Amino acid sequence: MYVMEKAEMVRLMDVASTAAVEAGAVIMEVYAGDDLGVRKKPDDSPVTMADLRADAIIAERLGETGLPLLSEEGRFIPFGERKDWRIFWLVDPLDGTKEFINRNGEFTVNIALVRDGKPVAGVVYAPEIDVLYTGMVGVGAWRVDGASGHVGMPLPESAVALPCISRDSYGIAASRSSPDELTSAFIEEFCRVYRDTRIIIRGSSLKLCMLAEGEADLYPRFRDISEWDTAAGHAIVLASGGRVVEALRTGMELSYNKEPCRNPWFMAFRDQGLLEAVKGLIPSRHP
Repeated sequence: MYVMEKAEMVRLMDVASTAAVEAGAVIMEVYAGDDLGVRKKPDDSPVTMADLRADAIIAERLGETGLPLLSEEGRFIPFGERKDWRIFWLVDPLDGTKEFINRNGEFTVNIALVRDGKPVAGVVYAPEIDVLYTGMVGVGAWRVDGASGHVGMPLPESAVALPCISRDSYGIAASRSSPDELTSAFIEEFCRVYRDTRIIIRGSSLKLCMLAEGEADLYPRFRDISEWDTAAGHAIVLASGGRVVEALRTGMELSYNKEPCRNPWFMAFRDQGLLEAVKGLIPSRHP
């Protein structure tokens, strides 16, 4: 197993947070213009000029670390070439492209550090609101407002340790642009059983950040999703004391660098007891 010292992790997160904020600045430049440069990828999903420009900046910055990089918008890397990677960067330069195109501000830059298939550190930067979430498993997680005014590590004194909110009622995070029938049915049943439940609609990896922050308690996802969409937020949830597990399967944490780079159904939550409480509500159909 690859062993990493805290000082090395902090150094790598310094590079990652700087890359995320710099990519966010480029994204906002495109966002402010009239032409987002939208086109379709082979899988029919949208990509914009901002995705590509942000990816180039992140690749250049992270390249300085000498670690391999797997990015949604980068070069396709066959599984045979990457299957033995022990530690690598997993990146989505613009998570929430649909939110970006719809100009609702709910998009992020996701950079995760994956070691032995597990996310050990990550940054999620929301450029429209200039907020950076960062987490290092075994060290802690934080929210930094006005992040563009303080790039890199160490974190400023104004950084807020996560989780930072405690509420009496449950909150469920749900997707804005990718709702599905099974997840919607689960949320409806959860709200029937726990009547004071709040539903928090968010785009991109902000849903996972809401858990780390304490704004939400549960994020169910009964539809597959790409690894780069979840890895950075997953690291931040872990660093704040939560978990992200494969729903109904082994109860193990999601793993990364699979073939293909897709995650199965999962459930993210702040408290282990909550997973036990909702097992009976999880849909029986499962891939």
